[in-house]
Amino acid sequence: MAKVLIVIGSKSDSEYADKCLAQLEQLGVEGTLEVSSAHRHPERTAKLATEAEQNGFEVIIAMAGLAAALPGTMAAHSNLPVIGVPIPAALGGLDALLAIAQMPPGIPVAAVAVGSPGAKNAAVMAARILALKHSDVKQKLQEHRQSL
Repeated sequence: MAKVLIVIGSKSDSEYADKCLAQLEQLGVEGTLEVSSAHRHPERTAKLATEAEQNGFEVIIAMAGLAAALPGTMAAHSNLPVIGVPIPAALGGLDALLAIAQMPPGIPVAAVAVGSPGAKNAAVMAARILALKHSDVKQKLQEHRQSL
């Protein structure tokens, strides 16, 4: 089964992770949630990213607000695709969106919409990436598109 690692910096971001996990489940993708802050737990966060591929993950979704360093940190420590979800903690999430979108060359992070729509779209984007390799995910994704 295709696997996605979802990382949030704080338990307070769980409502967005839950929406992402539910969307992944509908698409037949296994999601695993971890809480690890890029600022409070830098070593643990780096280890999660570094070991993600060997632990069977194929895509990383990182959700963060304010300085939104988490998606970039994950991308800096992994060659897996990283999707960043800006969380609306301040400035309506604009600060987080800009932090996620403005990564330096060579360390890309795909950015989606702020908040709940972004959490759901991150799951769909992850499924699109996984559908290139997993025919079962491709089928679920096609069914999802037809239901819209």
